[in-house]
Amino acid sequence: MKFTKMQGIGNDYVYINCFEEIVETPEKLAKKVSDRHFGIGSDGLILICPSETADCRMRMFNADGSESQMCGNGIRCVGKYVYDHGLVEKTEFNVETGAGIKHLKVSTEDGKAVRITVDMGVPEVTSQVPEPIWVNGMEYEFIGISMGNPHAIYYMDFIDGLDLEAIGPAFEHHERFPERTNSEFIQVVNRNYIRMRVWERGSGETWACGTGAAASAVASALSGRTAHMVEVELKGGNLTIHWDREGSGHVFMTGPAVEVFEGEFDINNL
Repeated sequence: MKFTKMQGIGNDYVYINCFEEIVETPEKLAKKVSDRHFGIGSDGLILICPSETADCRMRMFNADGSESQMCGNGIRCVGKYVYDHGLVEKTEFNVETGAGIKHLKVSTEDGKAVRITVDMGVPEVTSQVPEPIWVNGMEYEFIGISMGNPHAIYYMDFIDGLDLEAIGPAFEHHERFPERTNSEFIQVVNRNYIRMRVWERGSGETWACGTGAAASAVASALSGRTAHMVEVELKGGNLTIHWDREGSGHVFMTGPAVEVFEGEFDINNL
């Protein structure tokens, strides 16, 4: 089976062109290819499929095999793939996801997509603002935002020293979140710039999370910490997030997408 490894500011996935390939057990395949020692190495698996309602469809699986509704960095890479490989021949198109149809706009250089803006849709507040929570015997406050998938945003003065490998699972599996949640830890630098680390449900700490950046930007503006357009610094790079709060109400995410390499994987090893 042919695959393409791609990354959006370090959030890396294995992509399969299901216009040409057939994947019968994506949950098992996601676990296998994501393993960084015995597989290809990634944060998960993304299938690029035909769609009856959009130009293509994205299915996203975490490293543990669980399927998620949406991935912001992943959908930018889908946009780059379908444009660069000629599956779409326009710079604005739609992608079907588990969180609905998303509109993409591609910026190109030398005929290749380099930056993609994604209309992430209207955010949904899913908690009190803020809501207290006890984790590992300590009290925190979070703002719950859904971008088609769940996020809990926590504000801290300093995020570099957090041992997310130790504390992340307790946040993800807290009884407050029966379906688990993505956890974002935010340091506000100024009204136009925030720093973020993320513990993704099913994948652990990743270098970036597009939906998490969008949710964090919304929570920061909603709580009066920032303006409605911010630069979000993640471990793998920066994203620009604009919440058109007074207009359409939609959130727009802009960032890069990079194709790393192509290869073949023996599915008989599953």
